[in-house]
Amino acid sequence: MVLRVGDEPLTVAQTLLRAPVLDGWTLDDLRRRDAAGEIVDADGDPVDLAAPVVRPVPVYLHRDLPDEVPVPFGMPVLHVDDRLIVVDKPHFLATMPRGAHVTQTALVRLRREFGDDVAPVHRLDRLTAGVLIFTRRPDVRAAYQDLFAQRRVVKEYRALAPADPSLRRGVRVENRIEKDAGDLRARLVDGAVNAVSEISLESVRDDGLGVYRLRPSTGRTHQLRLHMAGLGVPIVDDPLYPDVDRARVAATVDDFARPLKLLAYSAEFDDPFAGERRRFVSRLEL
Repeated sequence: MVLRVGDEPLTVAQTLLRAPVLDGWTLDDLRRRDAAGEIVDADGDPVDLAAPVVRPVPVYLHRDLPDEVPVPFGMPVLHVDDRLIVVDKPHFLATMPRGAHVTQTALVRLRREFGDDVAPVHRLDRLTAGVLIFTRRPDVRAAYQDLFAQRRVVKEYRALAPADPSLRRGVRVENRIEKDAGDLRARLVDGAVNAVSEISLESVRDDGLGVYRLRPSTGRTHQLRLHMAGLGVPIVDDPLYPDVDRARVAATVDDFARPLKLLAYSAEFDDPFAGERRRFVSRLEL
């Protein structure tokens, strides 16, 4: 359907300004992008903004990147070879672009250094730090991603939480977790088990907090955070569990002094190409 004002079809510019994704743009914004050659058709040729739209045609342009607060932490490289890059992802840095986080992501940092073929093998939550694995070549990506999909990677985490001596011997948590799009928090529901974690208290600090060892055999969103809160030992500085810290959630800038005390401590697997057992360990501290 062609949009019209009266008997006249809309111009390309008028049509673009009605697009929800360009809400807030002005005609001057479009002209500026057009002058820079940033508005093109499917063949990459410039588009005439004043031309009438007599039939639906694709138009391509890039929106401005959102203003992002830099994450003030480095991302040390733990290992690099011709297939893999393993890093210590810091707290607050997303694994890959999503929503308001584009340049402040581990993927963008690595692509700027190692090239556009870099891709994540798995993901860590933005608030979780630790071992994160990327491939350097498209031809090896699927093999490493399959290791995680088939649960052939032994993952171990560390968390800081109130010390509970009864958890020294360890406990196995099994339940069902679901998280709906748009909801901040995951929740426990009835049904078949889809979330399994082994959790044990490793040591007690002088301040009464305990260092816990967590070994998930599944990877549901917020699984470890929800399981720790369910045991009555919520992870220190968790803004969502057991209760939502509304001030922190509503803040436009992260409180970098209060990272979630959850660390992806190690990842271990049989390398599908090297044919050897590999284990990568974080050097970060809680």
